[in-house]
Amino acid sequence: MKLGFIGTGEITKAVVLGITKSKIKYKKILISKRNNKISSYLKKINKKVIISSDNQYIIDNSDWIFLAITPTVGNKILSKLKFNNNKIIISFISTIKLRDLKILTNTNAKIVRAIPLPPISIMKGPIPLFPKNKKVTKFFNNIGDSIEINDENSSFNFWATSSLMAPYYELLHEISKWLQKKGLNKSHSQKYVVSLFSALSDAAVLRSNKDLKLLVRTSQTPKGLNEQTLKFLKKKGFYKQLKFSLEKILKRLK
Repeated sequence: MKLGFIGTGEITKAVVLGITKSKIKYKKILISKRNNKISSYLKKINKKVIISSDNQYIIDNSDWIFLAITPTVGNKILSKLKFNNNKIIISFISTIKLRDLKILTNTNAKIVRAIPLPPISIMKGPIPLFPKNKKVTKFFNNIGDSIEINDENSSFNFWATSSLMAPYYELLHEISKWLQKKGLNKSHSQKYVVSLFSALSDAAVLRSNKDLKLLVRTSQTPKGLNEQTLKFLKKKGFYKQLKFSLEKILKRLK
């Protein structure tokens, strides 16, 4: 199988790194030269990576084509490229819907929209997919956890939640800075915060088949520290603002 990537940003880098660490069998990976730093890095770590400045060449010489470009770039270049009907197209583009992708690519090829995130580079994280496709689901299960979506509108809900990555890391950063102001050195404070939230995430994964509210209840005791902090954040509207932010992102996506 030959894989081709149109666009060479952080998501392409993450997906390619995940693929090279996985059991996925492939002959070569063609990537565009758009980001010279990332493309050169990927070629350096894997001899099967081929760099090309010609997007049409990548398409013609690939079985699967990954569209890892912004909506603006997608609307600008996709209609100028030729896609054969025997290809499988995987789109990482957030706001271009399936029907519009079919028009832009002018093809009857199978198109699947996917939402990979940076942790896919270490073969972790969810990958929502629409529409269902057994081959694509199996492919992404090798580098993460495929989630098959029944309708396209639901995919925008997943896209919206992906906007929480930077706020999440900012939360870790602010807690780490607070610890540093209290006298801990940077190395120890960051290690503690990252380890704490990693452990909490692992616990949530183990219980993800149950109501997450159960974790909220079991993580606090009457008049305890967690109960106090939770009540304070609720009173200040922290969680309401979080949901409001997600609604704003969802509106932008649609």
